[in-house]
Amino acid sequence: MISMEFLLASGIGIVTATGVYLMLRGRTFPVVLGLSLFGYAVNVFIFVMGRLWTNANPVLVGEGAIADPLPQALVLTAIVIGFATTGFIIELALRSRHESGTDHIDGEEPRA
Repeated sequence: MISMEFLLASGIGIVTATGVYLMLRGRTFPVVLGLSLFGYAVNVFIFVMGRLWTNANPVLVGEGAIADPLPQALVLTAIVIGFATTGFIIELALRSRHESGTDHIDGEEPRA
């Protein structure tokens, strides 16, 4: 039987590997997509660090286990910052495309 922790760790690893692979590409769109995927993987990693709780109250109500709200707050903040950063990176990529005439990261077309 596969545990939920193993599934989450595998999913985070696959998304991280895909993001790193896309960040190493030569064109701007895969790099932006890779940065976004990497950011999503980090957000899920932070969220999972708060442990997987079952039958836990979201707030302190009497006795019993409570879920930690800190990872949720950190991820919510990271989503907002990631959205703003992605918008800024897209603007930089569009400006680079406009000035250099190509969408390659280094600004030059590859030689055949």
